Amino acid sequence: PTTTPDHLAVKRGVARAKAHVDVGFWGGAIPGNLPELRPLHEAGVFGFKCFLSPSGVEEFPELDPAGLAAAMAEIASFDGLLIVHAEDPGRLAAAPQRGGPGYADFLASRPRAAENDAIALLIALAREHGTRVHVLHLSSSDALAPLAAARREGLRLTAETCPHFLTLTAEDVPDGATEFKCCPPIRERDNQDPLWAALADRTIDCVVSDHSPCTSGLKTPDFGTAWGGISSLQLGLPAVWTEARRRGHGLADVARWMSAAPARLAGLAGRKGAIAPGHDADFAVLAPEATFTVDPARLHHRNQVTAYAGRTLHGVVRSAWLRGERIARDGAPERRAGRLLDALPVTLHGKDG
Repeated sequence: PTTTPDHLAVKRGVARAKAHVDVGFWGGAIPGNLPELRPLHEAGVFGFKCFLSPSGVEEFPELDPAGLAAAMAEIASFDGLLIVHAEDPGRLAAAPQRGGPGYADFLASRPRAAENDAIALLIALAREHGTRVHVLHLSSSDALAPLAAARREGLRLTAETCPHFLTLTAEDVPDGATEFKCCPPIRERDNQDPLWAALADRTIDCVVSDHSPCTSGLKTPDFGTAWGGISSLQLGLPAVWTEARRRGHGLADVARWMSAAPARLAGLAGRKGAIAPGHDADFAVLAPEATFTVDPARLHHRNQVTAYAGRTLHGVVRSAWLRGERIARDGAPERRAGRLLDALPVTLHGKDG
């Protein structure tokens, strides 16, 4: 975990020779590493991730409310950014934990109230400390109204959702199909329309992969014990575009959600996220009306696990370009050209959008 400058140096050392694309790192905020946050910020991390409930990773424990408040105060002191997996541990502990292959049981174990309460706490602490806060992988549409109100108030809060929350629904998840397991979970169909509306009115800023590197062996048929996460890095663009076009959105909208807004969030707006003078010439050549059917065996993910298997999607990426050089064609990587990136200062929107 990138929780000290030394750990960051190790990750950079490994990544430098292996990066196909430009790469930067987030820091981590965990119990006991408060003195490391400013040095990590000065070393160029984009911001700091924390969990409010157990992460499932022993070396990355969650922050309790006091630890969260301390981290937010420290991060605000140098105008850093905190990005938060927002689920309240009390709500999770009180929810039924049955395990087994039934998706309905898993969904009941991660109620919307867990997200709603955690986001309410973030709003209160952002108001107190003035911290820049970003809500990760938002799935509960119930939290949208409080987020929008906080933004109107001028708090520097942003939010993201993910391709799987926009394109998959709980009603379609077969029992035992733990390739669909993620936290927060894929929710009911009636939860999905408000997420799309929030993208349209910019209550939600970004759509990001939250890609999971889970191996197939860890996706056991028991939702209680299977490892979580959706593998969607390769499929996120066509999955979102397929549903966006059906709902009347254009490619410019998708580019804003998946490129421009994430670049700005990460402090890269002066370099990335736009095809514009002075920016790196990073882009994909997309055939937007071409279709393909997802075959796990043809994925380039190290672990060929996907919740999109068998789905027909619009949008075929013909080639990918990095700083003006082609690095992939027809799905096949051609060369490694990635560099390591540091964050630049960034001002996120408040009440004026």
